[in-house]
Amino acid sequence: MEITNKETVYQGHYRLQVYTVKSGQEEFKREVFQTGKAAAAIVYDTNKQKFIFAKQYRPAVEQEVLEAVAGMLDADDEKPEEAIAREVEEEVGYEVDKLEYISEFYPSPGSCQEKIFLFYAEVSHKSGEGGGKDDENEDIKSVEMTAEELVSYNFVDAKTLIGVQWTKTNVLPKLT
Repeated sequence: MEITNKETVYQGHYRLQVYTVKSGQEEFKREVFQTGKAAAAIVYDTNKQKFIFAKQYRPAVEQEVLEAVAGMLDADDEKPEEAIAREVEEEVGYEVDKLEYISEFYPSPGSCQEKIFLFYAEVSHKSGEGGGKDDENEDIKSVEMTAEELVSYNFVDAKTLIGVQWTKTNVLPKLT
């Protein structure tokens, strides 16, 4: 297959493009949602011995969602580690002590080009209020969970599910 044309049909906070794809002698069109790259982290406060998540309203699913701390990389040359350290401070108000890479993945490659870099972050020092940035229309609440609550909570966000599964295998055995 070969992409023969890309046309931007909407440019707002995100971009929607229509790709013309050639497969053999056939051509067809596919819509591609362009969001960019993001970084996310399962955050663990080593002093409180609690996991910290961000809870915010997500218009796409018309409800509040409890999820890993996350945000977009601000520039093409920004490193995911820098982006997630910034997001942890902005969203939940902590400085990152330790950061461990988990994985990178495309959450929905059939229609969206977003790539997520997932981390495990340990924190111990609250440096700010968190809550997100007003100029980005963020209204984020921090939610703390014990290991027992983490195991039993029904997360609905894919990046968070991946991070929690990794945490159950790689972190929780060390905490008990």
